[in-house]
Amino acid sequence: MERSARAVIQVCSPYDGSVVGEVPAATVDDVAAAIGVAHAQLASPMPAHERAGVLERAASLLAERREQFAQTIMREAGKPILAARGEVDRAVDTLRFCAVEARSLAGMTIPMDASVSGAGKIAFMQLYPRGVVGAITPFNFPLNLCCHKIGPAIAAGCPVVHKPASQTALTAVALRELMLDAGLPAERYQLVCGEGHDVGEAITGDDRVEMITFTGSSAVGWKIRERAAKKHVSLELGNCAPLIVFSDADLDDVAAQVATHGYSFAGQSCISIQRVLVERPVYAETVERIAAKVSALGVGDPALESTHVGPVIDAASADRVWQWLEDAVANGARAVLPLSRDGNVIHPALLADVQPGMQVACAELFGPGVVMMPFDSEDEAITIANGTPYGLQAGVMTRDLSRAMRIASQLAFGGVTINEAPTFRADQMPYGGIKDSGNTREGPHYVVRDMSEQRLIVMQQ
Repeated sequence: MERSARAVIQVCSPYDGSVVGEVPAATVDDVAAAIGVAHAQLASPMPAHERAGVLERAASLLAERREQFAQTIMREAGKPILAARGEVDRAVDTLRFCAVEARSLAGMTIPMDASVSGAGKIAFMQLYPRGVVGAITPFNFPLNLCCHKIGPAIAAGCPVVHKPASQTALTAVALRELMLDAGLPAERYQLVCGEGHDVGEAITGDDRVEMITFTGSSAVGWKIRERAAKKHVSLELGNCAPLIVFSDADLDDVAAQVATHGYSFAGQSCISIQRVLVERPVYAETVERIAAKVSALGVGDPALESTHVGPVIDAASADRVWQWLEDAVANGARAVLPLSRDGNVIHPALLADVQPGMQVACAELFGPGVVMMPFDSEDEAITIANGTPYGLQAGVMTRDLSRAMRIASQLAFGGVTINEAPTFRADQMPYGGIKDSGNTREGPHYVVRDMSEQRLIVMQQ
Protein backbone atom coordinates (compact mmCIF):
# COMPACT_ATOMS: atom_id res chain seq x y z
CA MET A 1 0.00 0.00 0.00
CA GLU A 2 1.64 3.22 -1.18
CA ARG A 3 -0.51 5.82 0.58
CA SER A 4 0.50 6.93 4.04
CA ALA A 5 -1.83 6.20 6.93
CA ARG A 6 -1.87 7.67 10.40
CA ALA A 7 -2.67 4.40 12.11
CA VAL A 8 -0.83 1.12 11.92
CA ILE A 9 -1.82 -2.50 12.45
CA GLN A 10 0.45 -4.46 14.74
CA VAL A 11 0.95 -8.04 13.61
CA CYS A 12 1.61 -10.30 16.60
CA SER A 13 2.71 -13.90 17.00
CA PRO A 14 -0.18 -16.12 18.10
CA TYR A 15 2.35 -18.33 19.89
CA ASP A 16 4.01 -15.88 22.29
CA GLY A 17 2.27 -12.56 21.61
CA SER A 18 5.44 -10.81 20.43
CA VAL A 19 5.10 -8.07 17.82
CA VAL A 20 6.23 -9.42 14.46
CA GLY A 21 5.78 -6.20 12.48
CA GLU A 22 3.50 -3.36 11.49
CA VAL A 23 1.57 -2.37 8.38
CA PRO A 24 -0.29 0.85 7.57
CA ALA A 25 -3.99 0.76 8.41
CA ALA A 26 -6.01 1.92 5.42
CA THR A 27 -8.89 4.35 5.75
CA VAL A 28 -12.04 4.28 3.66
CA ASP A 29 -10.58 7.17 1.64
CA ASP A 30 -7.42 5.12 1.07
CA VAL A 31 -9.54 2.27 -0.29
CA ALA A 32 -11.41 4.58 -2.66
CA ALA A 33 -8.11 5.98 -3.92
CA ALA A 34 -6.68 2.48 -4.41
CA ILE A 35 -9.73 1.41 -6.40
CA GLY A 36 -9.40 4.55 -8.52
CA VAL A 37 -5.77 3.73 -9.33
CA ALA A 38 -6.64 0.14 -10.20
CA HIS A 39 -9.65 1.14 -12.28
CA ALA A 40 -7.57 3.56 -14.37
CA GLN A 41 -5.41 0.63 -15.49
CA LEU A 42 -8.29 -0.81 -17.50
CA ALA A 43 -7.51 1.78 -20.17
CA SER A 44 -3.99 0.32 -20.59
CA PRO A 45 -4.30 -3.47 -20.86
CA MET A 46 -1.19 -5.62 -20.49
CA PRO A 47 -0.50 -8.04 -23.36
CA ALA A 48 -0.74 -11.71 -22.46
CA HIS A 49 2.98 -12.34 -22.93
CA GLU A 50 3.80 -9.59 -20.42
CA ARG A 51 1.36 -10.97 -17.88
CA ALA A 52 2.77 -14.46 -18.29
CA GLY A 53 6.31 -13.14 -17.96
CA VAL A 54 5.47 -11.44 -14.66
CA LEU A 55 3.99 -14.64 -13.27
CA GLU A 56 6.91 -16.78 -14.44
CA ARG A 57 9.42 -14.42 -12.85
CA ALA A 58 7.31 -14.22 -9.70
CA ALA A 59 7.33 -18.00 -9.36
CA SER A 60 11.12 -18.07 -9.72
CA LEU A 61 11.60 -15.25 -7.21
CA LEU A 62 9.30 -16.94 -4.74
CA ALA A 63 11.30 -20.15 -4.99
CA GLU A 64 14.45 -18.11 -4.26
CA ARG A 65 12.79 -16.40 -1.27
CA ARG A 66 11.28 -19.62 0.08
CA GLU A 67 12.77 -19.42 3.56
CA GLN A 68 12.03 -15.71 3.97
CA PHE A 69 8.35 -16.25 3.21
CA ALA A 70 8.17 -19.41 5.32
CA GLN A 71 9.63 -17.64 8.33
CA THR A 72 7.16 -14.77 7.96
CA ILE A 73 4.21 -17.17 7.71
CA MET A 74 5.48 -19.10 10.74
CA ARG A 75 5.87 -16.00 12.88
CA GLU A 76 2.63 -14.19 12.06
CA ALA A 77 0.29 -17.17 11.54
CA GLY A 78 1.85 -19.59 14.03
CA LYS A 79 2.02 -22.17 11.26
CA PRO A 80 4.67 -24.84 12.01
CA ILE A 81 7.74 -24.15 9.92
CA LEU A 82 7.59 -27.36 7.88
CA ALA A 83 3.99 -26.61 6.92
CA ALA A 84 4.92 -23.01 6.14
CA ARG A 85 7.64 -24.17 3.75
CA GLY A 86 5.16 -26.52 2.15
CA GLU A 87 2.78 -23.61 1.60
CA VAL A 88 5.48 -21.63 -0.16
CA ASP A 89 6.22 -24.58 -2.43
CA ARG A 90 2.55 -24.86 -3.32
CA ALA A 91 2.36 -21.14 -4.05
CA VAL A 92 5.25 -21.46 -6.50
CA ASP A 93 3.23 -24.09 -8.36
CA THR A 94 0.12 -21.92 -8.25
CA LEU A 95 1.94 -19.02 -9.91
CA ARG A 96 3.38 -21.32 -12.55
CA PHE A 97 -0.10 -22.62 -13.38
CA CYS A 98 -1.30 -19.01 -13.62
CA ALA A 99 1.48 -18.21 -16.08
CA VAL A 100 0.37 -21.09 -18.29
CA GLU A 101 -3.19 -19.76 -18.24
CA ALA A 102 -2.04 -16.27 -19.19
CA ARG A 103 -0.42 -17.66 -22.34
CA SER A 104 -3.25 -20.03 -23.31
CA LEU A 105 -6.39 -18.04 -22.42
CA ALA A 106 -8.55 -17.94 -25.54
CA GLY A 107 -12.12 -17.79 -26.72
CA MET A 108 -13.82 -20.11 -29.18
CA THR A 109 -15.40 -20.12 -32.63
CA ILE A 110 -19.13 -20.67 -33.10
CA PRO A 111 -20.35 -22.95 -35.97
CA MET A 112 -22.77 -20.39 -37.43
CA ASP A 113 -23.64 -22.42 -40.51
CA ALA A 114 -25.17 -25.08 -38.25
CA SER A 115 -28.42 -23.12 -38.64
CA VAL A 116 -30.05 -21.56 -41.68
CA SER A 117 -30.08 -18.12 -40.06
CA GLY A 118 -26.37 -18.31 -39.33
CA ALA A 119 -25.23 -19.34 -42.79
CA GLY A 120 -22.83 -16.88 -44.36
CA LYS A 121 -21.67 -15.51 -41.02
CA ILE A 122 -18.58 -16.01 -38.87
CA ALA A 123 -18.78 -15.75 -35.08
CA PHE A 124 -16.36 -16.18 -32.26
CA MET A 125 -16.11 -15.50 -28.54
CA GLN A 126 -13.42 -13.14 -27.25
CA LEU A 127 -12.31 -13.03 -23.62
CA TYR A 128 -11.67 -9.70 -21.93
CA PRO A 129 -10.70 -8.83 -18.35
CA ARG A 130 -13.83 -8.62 -16.23
CA GLY A 131 -12.59 -5.44 -14.54
CA VAL A 132 -11.19 -4.51 -11.16
CA VAL A 133 -11.10 -7.53 -8.82
CA GLY A 134 -11.54 -7.07 -5.08
CA ALA A 135 -9.70 -9.93 -3.36
CA ILE A 136 -10.33 -10.64 0.32
CA THR A 137 -8.16 -13.37 1.80
CA PRO A 138 -7.96 -15.24 5.16
CA PHE A 139 -5.16 -15.86 7.65
CA ASN A 140 -4.80 -19.62 7.39
CA PHE A 141 -2.97 -19.80 4.05
CA PRO A 142 -1.67 -16.25 3.87
CA LEU A 143 0.46 -16.86 0.78
CA ASN A 144 -1.05 -19.62 -1.33
CA LEU A 145 -4.66 -18.49 -1.03
CA CYS A 146 -3.52 -14.99 -2.00
CA CYS A 147 -1.76 -16.45 -5.03
CA HIS A 148 -4.98 -18.25 -5.97
CA LYS A 149 -6.60 -14.82 -6.36
CA ILE A 150 -3.80 -12.44 -7.31
CA GLY A 151 -2.22 -14.84 -9.81
CA PRO A 152 -5.39 -15.47 -11.86
CA ALA A 153 -6.23 -11.75 -11.77
CA ILE A 154 -2.85 -10.95 -13.31
CA ALA A 155 -3.25 -13.78 -15.83
CA ALA A 156 -6.69 -12.53 -16.87
CA GLY A 157 -5.49 -8.91 -17.13
CA CYS A 158 -7.54 -7.65 -14.19
CA PRO A 159 -6.18 -4.96 -11.84
CA VAL A 160 -6.67 -6.08 -8.25
CA VAL A 161 -7.36 -4.46 -4.88
CA HIS A 162 -6.35 -6.89 -2.15
CA LYS A 163 -7.42 -6.90 1.49
CA PRO A 164 -5.53 -9.58 3.43
CA ALA A 165 -6.37 -10.78 6.93
CA SER A 166 -4.90 -8.32 9.43
CA GLN A 167 -3.28 -11.15 11.41
CA THR A 168 -1.14 -12.12 8.42
CA ALA A 169 -0.71 -8.86 6.53
CA LEU A 170 3.10 -9.08 6.44
CA THR A 171 3.00 -12.01 4.02
CA ALA A 172 0.69 -10.03 1.73
CA VAL A 173 3.08 -7.06 1.81
CA ALA A 174 5.95 -9.38 0.86
CA LEU A 175 3.86 -10.90 -1.96
CA ARG A 176 3.13 -7.49 -3.46
CA GLU A 177 6.80 -6.55 -3.28
CA LEU A 178 7.63 -9.81 -5.05
CA MET A 179 5.14 -9.08 -7.83
CA LEU A 180 6.58 -5.63 -8.35
CA ASP A 181 10.09 -7.09 -8.43
CA ALA A 182 8.80 -9.49 -11.10
CA GLY A 183 7.78 -6.54 -13.26
CA LEU A 184 4.12 -5.97 -12.44
CA PRO A 185 3.21 -2.26 -12.57
CA ALA A 186 2.49 -1.13 -9.01
CA GLU A 187 -0.82 0.42 -10.04
CA ARG A 188 -2.21 -2.99 -11.02
CA TYR A 189 -1.84 -4.47 -7.51
CA GLN A 190 -3.25 -2.29 -4.75
CA LEU A 191 -2.90 -3.54 -1.18
CA VAL A 192 -5.15 -2.17 1.57
CA CYS A 193 -4.91 -3.52 5.11
CA GLY A 194 -7.66 -3.18 7.69
CA GLU A 195 -10.76 -4.71 9.17
CA GLY A 196 -13.64 -6.11 7.17
CA HIS A 197 -16.24 -3.76 8.65
CA ASP A 198 -14.54 -0.73 7.07
CA VAL A 199 -11.91 -1.71 4.49
CA GLY A 200 -13.72 -4.83 3.31
CA GLU A 201 -17.06 -3.10 3.03
CA ALA A 202 -15.47 -0.19 1.17
CA ILE A 203 -14.18 -2.64 -1.45
CA THR A 204 -17.39 -4.63 -1.81
CA GLY A 205 -19.56 -1.51 -1.95
CA ASP A 206 -17.63 0.37 -4.65
CA ASP A 207 -19.26 0.26 -8.09
CA ARG A 208 -15.85 0.39 -9.79
CA VAL A 209 -15.07 -3.10 -8.48
CA GLU A 210 -16.60 -5.58 -10.92
CA MET A 211 -15.79 -8.81 -9.09
CA ILE A 212 -15.31 -9.89 -5.48
CA THR A 213 -13.36 -13.05 -4.69
CA PHE A 214 -13.58 -13.99 -1.03
CA THR A 215 -12.26 -16.83 1.08
CA GLY A 216 -13.36 -16.93 4.70
CA SER A 217 -16.31 -17.68 6.94
CA SER A 218 -19.70 -18.60 5.53
CA ALA A 219 -21.48 -15.91 7.54
CA VAL A 220 -19.32 -13.12 6.14
CA GLY A 221 -19.22 -14.55 2.62
CA TRP A 222 -22.97 -14.75 2.14
CA LYS A 223 -23.41 -11.24 3.58
CA ILE A 224 -20.99 -9.97 0.94
CA ARG A 225 -23.06 -11.77 -1.70
CA GLU A 226 -26.21 -10.02 -0.48
CA ARG A 227 -24.60 -6.59 -0.37
CA ALA A 228 -22.92 -6.92 -3.76
CA ALA A 229 -25.88 -8.36 -5.66
CA LYS A 230 -24.91 -6.73 -8.98
CA LYS A 231 -21.29 -7.84 -8.84
CA HIS A 232 -19.77 -11.16 -9.78
CA VAL A 233 -19.06 -12.68 -6.34
CA SER A 234 -16.94 -15.79 -5.93
CA LEU A 235 -17.09 -17.44 -2.50
CA GLU A 236 -14.83 -20.10 -0.99
CA LEU A 237 -16.16 -20.76 2.51
CA GLY A 238 -16.18 -23.20 5.42
CA ASN A 239 -16.68 -26.92 5.88
CA CYS A 240 -17.11 -29.70 8.43
CA ALA A 241 -15.13 -32.40 6.67
CA PRO A 242 -16.18 -36.04 7.22
CA LEU A 243 -14.06 -39.13 6.68
CA ILE A 244 -16.15 -42.31 6.32
CA VAL A 245 -14.23 -45.45 7.31
CA PHE A 246 -15.46 -48.94 6.44
CA SER A 247 -14.35 -52.19 8.06
CA ASP A 248 -12.25 -53.21 5.06
CA ALA A 249 -10.18 -50.02 5.12
CA ASP A 250 -6.48 -49.99 5.95
CA LEU A 251 -6.80 -48.84 9.56
CA ASP A 252 -3.13 -47.96 9.90
CA ASP A 253 -3.48 -45.64 6.92
CA VAL A 254 -6.67 -44.20 8.39
CA ALA A 255 -4.92 -43.43 11.68
CA ALA A 256 -1.98 -41.82 9.92
CA GLN A 257 -4.26 -39.71 7.70
CA VAL A 258 -6.35 -38.49 10.61
CA ALA A 259 -3.33 -37.61 12.75
CA THR A 260 -1.74 -35.71 9.89
CA HIS A 261 -4.76 -34.00 8.37
CA GLY A 262 -6.97 -33.53 11.40
CA TYR A 263 -4.41 -31.50 13.33
CA SER A 264 -2.00 -29.88 10.87
CA PHE A 265 -1.81 -26.14 11.54
CA ALA A 266 -4.02 -26.73 14.56
CA GLY A 267 -6.91 -27.82 12.35
CA GLN A 268 -7.24 -24.35 10.84
CA SER A 269 -8.08 -25.48 7.33
CA CYS A 270 -11.58 -25.63 5.91
CA ILE A 271 -10.87 -29.17 4.71
CA SER A 272 -9.15 -30.37 7.87
CA ILE A 273 -10.58 -33.74 8.92
CA GLN A 274 -13.12 -32.93 11.63
CA ARG A 275 -15.50 -35.91 11.70
CA VAL A 276 -14.45 -39.57 11.48
CA LEU A 277 -17.38 -41.91 10.90
CA VAL A 278 -16.38 -45.54 11.47
CA GLU A 279 -18.27 -48.76 10.73
CA ARG A 280 -19.15 -50.22 14.12
CA PRO A 281 -17.21 -53.55 13.95
CA VAL A 282 -13.88 -51.66 13.77
CA TYR A 283 -14.90 -48.51 15.65
CA ALA A 284 -13.14 -49.23 18.96
CA GLU A 285 -9.97 -50.41 17.24
CA THR A 286 -9.90 -47.34 15.00
CA VAL A 287 -10.30 -45.03 17.98
CA GLU A 288 -7.31 -46.68 19.65
CA ARG A 289 -5.11 -46.52 16.57
CA ILE A 290 -5.89 -42.86 15.94
CA ALA A 291 -5.28 -42.01 19.60
CA ALA A 292 -1.85 -43.62 19.46
CA LYS A 293 -0.86 -41.62 16.39
CA VAL A 294 -2.25 -38.35 17.69
CA SER A 295 -0.48 -38.77 21.05
CA ALA A 296 2.85 -38.76 19.22
CA LEU A 297 2.34 -35.42 17.47
CA GLY A 298 4.72 -32.59 18.32
CA VAL A 299 2.90 -29.67 19.92
CA GLY A 300 3.93 -26.10 20.70
CA ASP A 301 6.59 -23.80 19.22
CA PRO A 302 5.95 -23.41 15.46
CA ALA A 303 9.62 -22.58 14.88
CA LEU A 304 10.62 -26.16 15.68
CA GLU A 305 10.71 -28.67 12.84
CA SER A 306 9.34 -31.30 15.21
CA THR A 307 6.10 -29.32 15.75
CA HIS A 308 2.96 -30.46 13.96
CA VAL A 309 0.37 -28.60 16.06
CA GLY A 310 1.06 -24.95 16.83
CA PRO A 311 -1.19 -22.25 18.26
CA VAL A 312 -4.68 -21.26 17.22
CA ILE A 313 -4.56 -17.86 15.51
CA ASP A 314 -5.68 -15.73 18.50
CA ALA A 315 -7.09 -15.88 22.02
CA ALA A 316 -10.71 -15.38 20.95
CA SER A 317 -10.50 -18.30 18.54
CA ALA A 318 -8.78 -20.48 21.13
CA ASP A 319 -11.49 -19.67 23.68
CA ARG A 320 -14.22 -20.61 21.20
CA VAL A 321 -12.59 -23.91 20.22
CA TRP A 322 -11.98 -24.79 23.86
CA GLN A 323 -15.59 -24.02 24.77
CA TRP A 324 -16.93 -26.25 21.97
CA LEU A 325 -14.75 -29.13 23.14
CA GLU A 326 -15.76 -28.73 26.78
CA ASP A 327 -19.45 -28.47 25.86
CA ALA A 328 -19.24 -31.71 23.85
CA VAL A 329 -17.70 -33.57 26.79
CA ALA A 330 -20.25 -32.11 29.17
CA ASN A 331 -23.00 -33.43 26.90
CA GLY A 332 -21.73 -37.01 26.74
CA ALA A 333 -18.78 -37.11 24.33
CA ARG A 334 -15.74 -39.05 25.57
CA ALA A 335 -12.36 -37.34 25.63
CA VAL A 336 -10.07 -40.12 24.41
CA LEU A 337 -7.10 -37.86 25.11
CA PRO A 338 -7.15 -35.45 28.07
CA LEU A 339 -8.23 -31.95 27.10
CA SER A 340 -5.26 -29.65 27.61
CA ARG A 341 -4.50 -26.04 26.77
CA ASP A 342 -1.54 -23.70 27.16
CA GLY A 343 -2.56 -20.20 26.07
CA ASN A 344 -3.41 -20.28 22.38
CA VAL A 345 -1.95 -23.78 22.05
CA ILE A 346 -4.70 -26.38 22.39
CA HIS A 347 -3.31 -29.88 22.55
CA PRO A 348 -4.81 -32.27 19.99
CA ALA A 349 -8.30 -33.26 21.10
CA LEU A 350 -9.91 -36.56 20.14
CA LEU A 351 -13.55 -37.03 21.12
CA ALA A 352 -15.36 -40.36 20.73
CA ASP A 353 -19.03 -41.32 20.95
CA VAL A 354 -20.08 -37.90 19.69
CA GLN A 355 -23.71 -37.41 18.73
CA PRO A 356 -24.36 -36.11 15.19
CA GLY A 357 -26.35 -33.11 16.44
CA MET A 358 -23.58 -31.75 18.65
CA GLN A 359 -22.00 -28.48 17.54
CA VAL A 360 -18.61 -30.14 17.08
CA ALA A 361 -20.22 -32.65 14.71
CA CYS A 362 -22.11 -30.35 12.36
CA ALA A 363 -20.47 -26.88 12.54
CA GLU A 364 -16.91 -25.89 11.63
CA LEU A 365 -14.58 -26.24 14.62
CA PHE A 366 -11.50 -24.76 12.90
CA GLY A 367 -9.27 -26.02 15.66
CA PRO A 368 -7.16 -29.06 16.65
CA GLY A 369 -10.01 -31.43 17.37
CA VAL A 370 -11.40 -34.56 15.69
CA VAL A 371 -14.69 -36.20 16.65
CA MET A 372 -15.59 -39.84 16.09
CA MET A 373 -18.94 -41.56 15.58
CA PRO A 374 -19.90 -45.17 14.77
CA PHE A 375 -22.34 -46.17 12.03
CA ASP A 376 -24.08 -49.41 11.11
CA SER A 377 -24.98 -48.99 7.44
CA GLU A 378 -24.06 -47.07 4.32
CA ASP A 379 -27.28 -45.10 4.51
CA GLU A 380 -26.58 -44.06 8.09
CA ALA A 381 -23.04 -42.98 7.21
CA ILE A 382 -24.30 -40.87 4.31
CA THR A 383 -27.00 -39.30 6.47
CA ILE A 384 -24.51 -38.34 9.18
CA ALA A 385 -21.94 -37.05 6.68
CA ASN A 386 -24.53 -34.90 4.91
CA GLY A 387 -25.95 -33.65 8.22
CA THR A 388 -24.22 -30.29 8.07
CA PRO A 389 -24.89 -27.01 6.27
CA TYR A 390 -21.49 -27.34 4.61
CA GLY A 391 -20.44 -29.23 1.51
CA LEU A 392 -16.82 -28.66 0.53
CA GLN A 393 -14.98 -32.01 0.62
CA ALA A 394 -15.53 -35.46 2.14
CA GLY A 395 -13.51 -38.67 2.18
CA VAL A 396 -14.28 -42.40 1.96
CA MET A 397 -11.90 -45.15 3.11
CA THR A 398 -12.65 -48.60 1.71
CA ARG A 399 -11.12 -51.26 -0.54
CA ASP A 400 -14.49 -51.73 -2.28
CA LEU A 401 -14.40 -49.39 -5.29
CA SER A 402 -18.05 -50.00 -6.18
CA ARG A 403 -19.08 -49.00 -2.67
CA ALA A 404 -16.85 -45.92 -2.78
CA MET A 405 -18.36 -44.72 -6.05
CA ARG A 406 -21.89 -45.46 -4.83
CA ILE A 407 -21.33 -43.36 -1.71
CA ALA A 408 -19.53 -40.59 -3.58
CA SER A 409 -22.62 -40.12 -5.74
CA GLN A 410 -24.74 -39.53 -2.63
CA LEU A 411 -22.45 -37.24 -0.64
CA ALA A 412 -23.54 -33.60 -0.91
CA PHE A 413 -20.03 -32.18 -1.25
CA GLY A 414 -18.13 -30.42 -4.01
CA GLY A 415 -15.35 -32.98 -3.83
CA VAL A 416 -15.03 -36.56 -2.60
CA THR A 417 -11.68 -38.28 -2.03
CA ILE A 418 -11.36 -42.08 -2.00
CA ASN A 419 -8.72 -43.65 0.23
CA GLU A 420 -7.34 -40.16 0.67
CA ALA A 421 -8.03 -37.52 3.31
CA PRO A 422 -10.64 -34.91 2.34
CA THR A 423 -7.89 -32.43 3.21
CA PHE A 424 -6.19 -33.20 -0.09
CA ARG A 425 -5.86 -30.36 -2.56
CA ALA A 426 -3.65 -30.04 -5.62
CA ASP A 427 -3.55 -26.44 -6.72
CA GLN A 428 -4.56 -27.05 -10.33
CA MET A 429 -7.71 -29.02 -9.51
CA PRO A 430 -11.25 -27.54 -9.54
CA TYR A 431 -11.60 -26.98 -5.81
CA GLY A 432 -14.86 -25.73 -4.34
CA GLY A 433 -18.03 -26.61 -2.52
CA ILE A 434 -21.80 -26.41 -2.45
CA LYS A 435 -24.40 -25.39 0.15
CA ASP A 436 -22.89 -23.02 2.72
CA SER A 437 -19.37 -23.88 1.52
CA GLY A 438 -19.52 -21.53 -1.45
CA ASN A 439 -20.45 -21.01 -5.07
CA THR A 440 -17.28 -21.38 -7.10
CA ARG A 441 -14.37 -23.54 -8.20
CA GLU A 442 -10.82 -22.42 -7.59
CA GLY A 443 -7.67 -23.48 -9.41
CA PRO A 444 -5.95 -21.15 -11.92
CA HIS A 445 -7.63 -22.58 -15.04
CA TYR A 446 -11.08 -22.04 -13.58
CA VAL A 447 -10.53 -18.71 -11.83
CA VAL A 448 -8.89 -17.05 -14.83
CA ARG A 449 -12.02 -17.76 -16.86
CA ASP A 450 -14.21 -16.62 -13.99
CA MET A 451 -12.31 -13.32 -14.06
CA SER A 452 -12.85 -12.99 -17.81
CA GLU A 453 -15.85 -11.59 -19.65
CA GLN A 454 -17.08 -13.30 -22.80
CA ARG A 455 -17.94 -11.13 -25.80
CA LEU A 456 -19.56 -12.49 -28.95
CA ILE A 457 -18.34 -11.12 -32.29
CA VAL A 458 -20.50 -11.78 -35.37
CA MET A 459 -19.52 -10.72 -38.88
CA GLN A 460 -20.72 -11.29 -42.44
CA GLN A 461 -18.47 -13.39 -44.64
